[in-house]
This record gives sequence, C-alpha cells and structure tokens, in this order.
Amino acid sequence: MLVSVIAPCLNEAEHIELFVKEVFRQRLPRSFGLELLVVDGGSNDGTLPKLDALSIAYPPLHVLPNPERITSFALNRGIRASTGDVIVRMDIHTTYADDYIAECLAARDETGADNVGGPWVADITGGSVSEAVGLSFACRWVTGGGKAHDPSHEGPVDTVFLGCWRREAFQRFGLFDETLVRAQDSEFNFRILLLGGKIWQTPRICSWYQPRKCVTQLFRQYGQYGYWKVATLKKHGQPASLRQLVPGASILALFALLVVGLFTPALLWALPFLLGTYFSASIFSAAGLCRQHGRWDLLPYLPPVFAAYHFGFGCGYLRGVIDFLILNRSPAAAMVLLTRTPEA
Repeated sequence: MLVSVIAPCLNEAEHIELFVKEVFRQRLPRSFGLELLVVDGGSNDGTLPKLDALSIAYPPLHVLPNPERITSFALNRGIRASTGDVIVRMDIHTTYADDYIAECLAARDETGADNVGGPWVADITGGSVSEAVGLSFACRWVTGGGKAHDPSHEGPVDTVFLGCWRREAFQRFGLFDETLVRAQDSEFNFRILLLGGKIWQTPRICSWYQPRKCVTQLFRQYGQYGYWKVATLKKHGQPASLRQLVPGASILALFALLVVGLFTPALLWALPFLLGTYFSASIFSAAGLCRQHGRWDLLPYLPPVFAAYHFGFGCGYLRGVIDFLILNRSPAAAMVLLTRTPEA
C-alpha cells in the first residue's frame, strides 16, 4: 500500500529541507510505501531550487503548482494528483515524531475513523513571546476546552490537527472547500460529522507546531480564523461549535455597553468592571500556567498573548458576520491576504 503525504508550501526556504528529510525518515510498516507531494504557491525565496535538488535525492518527491496560493486549492490539487491508498496532510512549519505516519495508520485501523490525527501541540521554544504563545495552546482560558488542544486526550473530537484519511473518505465527504482561505480543515471535519462520520484523536500521534513569534502576527492569524469561521456558519446554517461564538459575543457586548453608556452614563461603570474582570481572569490563568510549567519568566507575556487570541478571533468573527451574513458577500469576494508571508 502507498501513503501519499500532501504539503502546501509558500516561501519555505528556511524549513523545506528539514521537512522533506523528516518525511522520508518516517518509519512505516513494511507493507507501505511513501510519496510526498509539495504543492507550491509560487515561492520566490529559493524554495523551488531546494525542492529541485531534494527531488533528485528523494525520487518519490513531486512538486506541483498552486497558482491560487490558497491552502484548500493546494490540498485538493495534491489529493487529485496522489496515488496512495492513504492520504496524510503534513505542514512544513511542524516537526514530527519518526513514527507519526505509522501511528496515524494504526489509529485509523484500530478505530475505523474517517479522519485521525494527534493533538495540536506547539513547540515551546524560540523566544519569550513565541514560548508564551506555545504555552497558551493547551490553556482552557484560550481554547475554551477544545479537545484538539488537549495533549492527553484520546477519543472522538469535532476537529483534529492536520489529518489522515483513506482515499475513499474524499469520495464520500467531498474535497476541501476552495472558497475558504482559512478554516478549510475545520469545515471539512464539520462536514464529516454532519454526514455521520467519525474523527479520532490520539496522543500517540506526535507533532509540534511552530507558532507565531509576535503578538501582532498572532492577532492577525486568529482574526482570519474567526473571519472564515463565519463562512462555515453561513454554509451549514450552524456553528461548528458553540465556543466559537464567545469571543465575538463578548466584544459585541462591550461595544453595546459603550454605546448605551453614551446615553445612560450611569451604566458606564460596568465597562471598566467587565474589562477588569477579564484581565484579572487572564492574570489568574497566566499564573496557573506558569506554576504548572515552572515558567514564571513568561508571566508578563501571557496576558497580551491571551488578548491576541481572544480579541483577534472575536474581531475577525464580527467582521465575518458583517461581510457574510449582513452584506451577504460571497467568500470569493471576501478573500484576504494570507498571514504566512515572507515579511511575517
């Protein structure tokens, strides 16, 4: 049997060589072969010459063009061009245990799930802000209890990091939605559940995602996540999970209170009270996280990181509500710049 690894790519000269070597170092069961399809969105930073050289050393490496420069197009182009019985998505900004694919195959066989993967765990290195961002990944104050961020959870989930599918899953559930710039993976997983499928997470599937390195980048990233979640809401008539509604609803409540307070000044006292409560909860959660991991040096960085997660997602979600639900824009008319640019 053959495993096809699909990897979207854009300007990854710094990471591509390590990634390709990690893929071909994977320890697979004897009955399995491997091919890697890197779908490139027009890299201009030296990525393509490196891929040309790597394809000589690793003949099962194939490079495909992605002129649309959007992840969903890259995934679908890779799936259509692949020849494997099993399809695994791997991202270039992530490092992997050498049994990552083998554990995906084992979990798929043991559970019969339509999509399997490991928890979304961040690499806690690379400077104070990046470490604070990574440490926050598994914090309930940030994730709202989402199991995809729980490094110990094994069982059914509503979405999973990356993914591993039998080829027939795409015949049953369709391909990734090419109208979505972001959130195409969570929308696809939501579609699986709506059609009676099963998604399974196990901590035996180990990988470490490289998070953003500054608060501004994190705010932009989660702003886009929130924005494109509303496109999923519009498409299916319901949110993929209720916790997605909380950041946007909180920001909307603060704004409404401010507007009402302009006409009823006596109510303005509630605004600093609510903001103070939020930041007190952030500091309390940050202290608990520092105590848990023995990283008190990160305490000053965590509250701003929490705010970037919450306010980024919430502002993006509200903008999505305006664009998709009120102005009734199509996703094609609402395309925004990708976050992972050479400058970012």
